Amino acid sequence: MARLTINGRSLEVNVNPTTPLLWAIREQVGLTGTKYGCGIAQCGACTVHLDGVAVRSCVVSVAAAEGRQITTIEGLAAGGTLHKVQKAWVDHEVPQCGYCQAGMIMAVVALLKDKPTPTDADIEAGITNICRCGTLQQVREAIHAAAKA
Repeated sequence: MARLTINGRSLEVNVNPTTPLLWAIREQVGLTGTKYGCGIAQCGACTVHLDGVAVRSCVVSVAAAEGRQITTIEGLAAGGTLHKVQKAWVDHEVPQCGYCQAGMIMAVVALLKDKPTPTDADIEAGITNICRCGTLQQVREAIHAAAKA
């Protein structure tokens, strides 16, 4: 048994300690906003926060996450109010298929924590998530809007 703290809740999951955190979140806890994309930390669909830092959960073991604060896309909104990045995503009509968006939003929240007013160069360097739909212009606009909110 492993004890994980996800979105402020302490949970026990019965998995091998080497199991990727992604699978514990999705299969054991039932939070399916975090997506599987590539399994090798390249696409970013599985991005979550570990102690406030964006990580690709497909390559982080459950053992490495024990005793740390894990935040998923489901944990961003507070009291029924969307996080400013989630709101910017809606306002700027970013998602098309939506598959990568949870991971992208988690990466952007971490970027804005470190760089509250990012330049386009900061965005390009900091957001390496892959979006097959090609909404990167809307992503950039939404990030700038969220930075001003």
